[in-house]
Amino acid sequence: MRRTAAALATVLTAGLAAGVQTAAAAEPSTCGIPADHQIAEVQGSGSTTPLAGQTVRVEGVVTADLQRSDQLKGFFVQDPAPDADPRTSDGLFVYSTTDVAVGDRVLVTGKAVEYNGLTELSPVSAVDVCGTGKVAPTAVRLPLKGGAGLEQYEGMLLRFGQRLTATETYQLGRYGQITVSAGGRLFQPTDGHGTTQAGNDARRLLVDDGSNVQNPATIPYTDPRVLRIGDATTGLTGVLTYQFGAYTLQPTRPARFDNANPGRKRPQNVGGDVRVAGFNTLNWFTTLDRRGADTAEEQERQLAKLTAALRGLDADVVGLMEVENNGDTAVGAIVDRLNQAAGAGTYTWVRHPYPGTDEIHVALIYRPSKVTPVGDARSSQDPVFDRPPLVQTFRPRAGGTAFTMIVNHLKSKGCGGATGPDQDQGDGQGCYNARRVAQAGAVADLAAGVPNPLVVGDLNAYTAEDPVKALTGAGLVGQTQRFVRPGQRYSYVFDGQSGELDHALAGRALSRRVTGATIWHINSDEPVFLDYNTEYNPPAFYRPDAFRSSDHDPVLLGLDLR
Repeated sequence: MRRTAAALATVLTAGLAAGVQTAAAAEPSTCGIPADHQIAEVQGSGSTTPLAGQTVRVEGVVTADLQRSDQLKGFFVQDPAPDADPRTSDGLFVYSTTDVAVGDRVLVTGKAVEYNGLTELSPVSAVDVCGTGKVAPTAVRLPLKGGAGLEQYEGMLLRFGQRLTATETYQLGRYGQITVSAGGRLFQPTDGHGTTQAGNDARRLLVDDGSNVQNPATIPYTDPRVLRIGDATTGLTGVLTYQFGAYTLQPTRPARFDNANPGRKRPQNVGGDVRVAGFNTLNWFTTLDRRGADTAEEQERQLAKLTAALRGLDADVVGLMEVENNGDTAVGAIVDRLNQAAGAGTYTWVRHPYPGTDEIHVALIYRPSKVTPVGDARSSQDPVFDRPPLVQTFRPRAGGTAFTMIVNHLKSKGCGGATGPDQDQGDGQGCYNARRVAQAGAVADLAAGVPNPLVVGDLNAYTAEDPVKALTGAGLVGQTQRFVRPGQRYSYVFDGQSGELDHALAGRALSRRVTGATIWHINSDEPVFLDYNTEYNPPAFYRPDAFRSSDHDPVLLGLDLR
């Protein structure tokens, strides 16, 4: 229970440090024991406290109260009279549930420790409320000048007056966390946007909700609308802590995000008389409890979303990735649902002649009213491929130039089993880059032997990485680089950094017939709790629409083949 006004009236007035308002003080028996250290001395000028293990007594004003059992079980205090050393923080976390309120002037006795990288007092033997005070938030801008780190502000009340953009929402539904960044969203350093990892790290900030509850019943930043990556806020204010291996802001004022990146219900018009797309379905499985849906309900929800996305693309030919490798069953289920919505016979599929042995494979669906397959589908039995490509030539039904789809899903960046040159080389391209380069070379060889090749798919390589360079070096032309603005050229978000993993590259002759290209941002900018899964996702957020139908954004092209 909070202290009553009558109780406060019984305590004595005490003199406070400069800049702190004088208020009622506790009994001399407790408040008469002065601090023996400044907070800055406990924090020190390094990454850890120089007083580790020592019992200290400090004085400060409470700037954030996070004492509930579902919170951090403590509060933050800050010295209103900072020392002269900018390297030493004037704020500190106190691990104690002794009753305090924001604005209280307190004297705290406890042991100085480092807990998971955070300097704090724990255990605490005394918390004496001795009046009230005020601490103004310190103005901070990212990136800090001179390459400085945030350690100097650990535990302090801060205000970021600049515009900060949401650049990651992956943990929003699970832990109530987002990542924001200065200067707009962060791009992968190997995606060709001129960024570096060090530069990205200096611009980013993790923002938490002050709670230690997983899967909170009320998800932050979802009222009146769900936060999307690209939305922005100004004047973010809170105390700086350290958790999850990163400096983290616990807001003390509600953060309001502008709708700076509204989702498009339809992709941008790309023109042309034939529309072609590539789309990673995020493990569309008809077999339950494997890599996709765990239950029949989830499967239905997933299929509804995939159908909405494919209908929104309204493409005549679509290369699909991450479809269960079970013959025609999984791809047939997609086509059946599409035809239920669009009319019998609207779509059909190409049978993969050599899908490989991986659990997933690439697939190809098309509108027989718009294009006709020319010859049999082909693939490659080259052992370099984990998931063999699917190659099919089409000719427009109305007549015109034939083109050849080459659908791919190159080796992922995960490091499981990587040896030798496939190990992470520390160049930002992840593991198995050598394998992807070899696969790209084999794809280029396939493209050289077919009319008007169009290479589409999830290449698991960003635009400025070696596999994509191998394809462009072989004469293929990246179409999103031609038609999509740099700030919109991404299809995937990983660790708060956007990049283009999903590509469409055309032979030079076909490239001249491309009328437009776009990346439809229905997935990568959306928080994961909007997807088809029922576990952890609050049911109120599910919609049978295209948004968060996958974790990759589809790519769409227009072709003038007349």
